[in-house]
Amino acid sequence: MSRRKIIAGNWKMNMTPTEAKKLVAELEPLVKNDSVDVVYCVPAIDIVPVVEAVKGTNVQVGAENMYFEDKGAYTGEICAAMLVDAGVKYVILGHSERREYFKEDDALLNKKVKKAFEAGLTPILCCGETLEQREMGVTLDWIRLQIKSDLDGVPASDVAKMVIAYEPIWAIGTGKTATSDQAEEVCGAIRECIEEIYDASTAEAVRIQYGGSVNAGNAAELFGKPDIDGGLVGGASLKTDFGSIINY
Repeated sequence: MSRRKIIAGNWKMNMTPTEAKKLVAELEPLVKNDSVDVVYCVPAIDIVPVVEAVKGTNVQVGAENMYFEDKGAYTGEICAAMLVDAGVKYVILGHSERREYFKEDDALLNKKVKKAFEAGLTPILCCGETLEQREMGVTLDWIRLQIKSDLDGVPASDVAKMVIAYEPIWAIGTGKTATSDQAEEVCGAIRECIEEIYDASTAEAVRIQYGGSVNAGNAAELFGKPDIDGGLVGGASLKTDFGSIINY
């Protein structure tokens, strides 16, 4: 199977609606590529203007988070149905910043993954280890625990359609990047874990990204590895360099 590459920008807490529309216009001619899926994962307040701004282009829009309930007294949260109605196709779940700063655990993320699929959204499920865990030699054990916990009870038919993003926490926003071999080792281990939980065809279908200081200079080497199906890009997605990453 030839998996289609997917390159998503995670804007994090950046870009006002006015700034977002300007950035989309600047990037439009630079990110044209019919060979890869291009996604802008944007702050909630930017979703509606960005969905409008990318109409007629090759870009799809993702959210950076969502809640697992359909509606109710959850002040400040956004449900899956709201995202779908606004034109969102993807949603990032379990980013290390959500896990660390907002104390999201695997039980919560499991509910979010299931709700995303129920609503017709494609989850981009993040996993990754700290520098301390890598130095202790428990990286693969930790990643396997995250994957198994977050996908508990999720059917193979859904997993085959999702995206998993491996982001070593020590490489996010630090300028440090896992070597292509380090990234490939973990992405390959994630695929082996999926095969162990489900089957070979599901493991072959699921798309696995690398994230962590991806830039125009290292994209080609990273994305050229057999188990790396694109990237989840942070800071570089807010610059014109994102076009070079898309067209690596």
